[in-house]
Amino acid sequence: MAATAGAYEKLKLHITPEKFYVEACDDGANDVLAIDRVSTEVTLTVKKDVPPSAVTRSIYGILGTIRLVAGNYLIVITKKKKVGECFNHAVWKATDFDILSYKKTMLHLTDIQLQDNKAFLAMLSHILNVDGFYFSTTYDLTHTLQRLANTSPEFQEMSLLERADPRFVWNGHLLREFAAQPEIHRFALPVMHGFIAMHSCSINGKYFDWLLISRRSCFRAGVRYYVRGIDSEGHAANFVETEQIVHYNGSKASFVQTRGSIPFFWSQRPNLKYKPKPQISKVVNHMDGFQRHFDSQIISYGKQMIVNLVNQKGSEKPLEQTFAKMVNSLGNGMVSYFLVDSDGKVVTQQDGIFRSNCMDCLDRTNVIQSLLARRSLQAQLQRLGVLHVGQRIEEQAEFEKIYKNAWADNANACAKQYAGTGALKTDYTRTGKRTQWGLIMDGWNSLIRYYKNNFSDGFRQDAIDLFLGNYSVDEVESVSPLHTQKDWKFLALPIIMVVAFSMCIICLLMAGDTWTETLAYVLFWGTASFGTLAIIFYNGKDFVDAPKLVQKEKMD
Repeated sequence: MAATAGAYEKLKLHITPEKFYVEACDDGANDVLAIDRVSTEVTLTVKKDVPPSAVTRSIYGILGTIRLVAGNYLIVITKKKKVGECFNHAVWKATDFDILSYKKTMLHLTDIQLQDNKAFLAMLSHILNVDGFYFSTTYDLTHTLQRLANTSPEFQEMSLLERADPRFVWNGHLLREFAAQPEIHRFALPVMHGFIAMHSCSINGKYFDWLLISRRSCFRAGVRYYVRGIDSEGHAANFVETEQIVHYNGSKASFVQTRGSIPFFWSQRPNLKYKPKPQISKVVNHMDGFQRHFDSQIISYGKQMIVNLVNQKGSEKPLEQTFAKMVNSLGNGMVSYFLVDSDGKVVTQQDGIFRSNCMDCLDRTNVIQSLLARRSLQAQLQRLGVLHVGQRIEEQAEFEKIYKNAWADNANACAKQYAGTGALKTDYTRTGKRTQWGLIMDGWNSLIRYYKNNFSDGFRQDAIDLFLGNYSVDEVESVSPLHTQKDWKFLALPIIMVVAFSMCIICLLMAGDTWTETLAYVLFWGTASFGTLAIIFYNGKDFVDAPKLVQKEKMD
């Protein structure tokens, strides 16, 4: 199931004024990747060509290259943490990165260009600081067990980069130059984004490995309110493939689920309101995109068991009704799981999948997915002989704690990557009941989400679009999209509101000659402050932090 020639695991980066040299230090390796800092040409050389004067440091992988205003940059992994082992293949989390400029100085840039370059670098740093980048130099993390078992011998001989599922390679755009040169593929490390938990567990004295892998799609990726629904290709927002794996006595079992935004054309732009009203597009053929989405789902996963977690009342009702009409035209069937025995023989295939649909595909979705996965795991462990007849997973206190915490951690990871905060309702996932502390934390996370969704998500969306190549920096661009002129209301109204509110407080603290005079001042300034606040909320879309790099129309 692993590529015959994985990516290099041990690397050294040698830096000279003219070139970056990346040396493969695996046993028996003599390859060195030479990157010309002037011509940007990437070639293969040998160790003896590395100048002894080079500054040397250890790195753990090349994330790729990207072009900004100042020119090209090389992004490398500088720290990693071992997550565990998947069938004797080490799996790592990348925990720190370095962004290295090809240019030796920034003297060729104007002040405005320097400012723009700094902004783009801040975006890259932001994305790289979002927890959840995983890789293996010898195992293909982007495919499920079942997909790997149904491959050809030619597929097995491909490099990790060639054979990886492009939906889940988050540095695919950064590795585009490497992809064009097969001879350097062993230096190209596909990295997925999402969540991985690996645990060695024991039930009835029988030891088995239990894994949970959530792969976040890089197609129609983005933040909560700026990326909803689907695009013209049928890619759904916040699409995540989650696989639960059991490995016992050489036998391997896998259960796969997917989650994603309701798959038709809709949006929910932030406008300072706690919950903006969803808008269903009236100018496109919803069924066309909907069918395209589920056609690709059926090709990838088989039958679709559609789980509808959208509220059937309130602001979500129109979305639920539209979705229900479309679902009626699709067929579905029972869902099994994938099982291969210790001899490598496929015993059962998973011929269908639960596809959860929700507004955010975060909190409610994770609770439901953990319950479905537990039922599948129950059947798998009984079939493998780990659980006795009549035993239930819920009764295995030690394993149940591991299981619940891993699913709660999965919820938090997916929520932070999409909504900017940890998940809600994780107290239920961890303990099986709602707790007072859980409700307090949900309230706190909801407040943080409100702030981020309105005042920092434009930057987060720009960062994702830059990283994934949805936006390419044009050095000769006359006017940078980063420099958008704000409407006069954006500056004037908040100042007026703050001044009016301050005067209201001052009038209360420094009473006038009579209470009627004081009351008149308080009423005047109070009315001015609340009136201004009402105008700000009425023009809410002018005050939120909106994306600048990719036009909104292209994301709808």
